[in-house]
Amino acid sequence: MDITALDFQQARIKQVLFKSRLRSVLYGVREADPTLFSPSENPLSQWLHTIVKPKYGSYPEVREMERAIQNMLDAGQKLVKQYQRGQIEEARTGLDQVDVYAAQVERLLQTLERTTTNAAA
Repeated sequence: MDITALDFQQARIKQVLFKSRLRSVLYGVREADPTLFSPSENPLSQWLHTIVKPKYGSYPEVREMERAIQNMLDAGQKLVKQYQRGQIEEARTGLDQVDVYAAQVERLLQTLERTTTNAAA
């Protein structure tokens, strides 16, 4: 089964959802859920492992995306720990680093989308 444009769009939504949940924690709207930072529980990581890796696991973009997602999760978890220690402004400022990883994931998604579309054609 080929990965469709809809699959990629859903992956992008999963990433936005992660960032939104993280932001909600850092702005006191919700409590930190430990599963938010677990690769096995993260919807974007799950998508990568169940949809992408079985067919395109040998692509370098897939391995890079896996690392970028893990970096994004680790950075988010670090920010929540800062927030919980009372370093609220520092934690909120650190969202910029999460955005850097998110941008990296987006670039890799675009590359992979182009590559898989060309491979399927």
